[in-house]
Amino acid sequence: MVLVKVNRITSVTDPETGQPGRRIEFVEVKRRVPPTGEMDLVRNVIDQLQSMGLFPPTLREVGTPKLIVFLSENEYDMLGLRLEVNDVYDLVIKDGAFKLEKPEGA
Repeated sequence: MVLVKVNRITSVTDPETGQPGRRIEFVEVKRRVPPTGEMDLVRNVIDQLQSMGLFPPTLREVGTPKLIVFLSENEYDMLGLRLEVNDVYDLVIKDGAFKLEKPEGA
């Protein structure tokens, strides 16, 4: 099971049929580890170097797509979910199938 977030939803046109559809991009949500004293020290040093221009800023929200799905409007309706950007799901991969589930406690 992987925690994923809807990163982008784009309207697309199927080049073969000319029918409208959607491109849905999911990125993995990394579960954060509670900071320790050493992690805080390293983070502070990096922040200082970034403020001095010696270290490039990090883009924490940009991630590599985990799953990209192209669906026709009919397929999107059959999905039964109204996906919105920043929605978070558990991506379950089992027996050759992908399943999106709302995480417990959400």
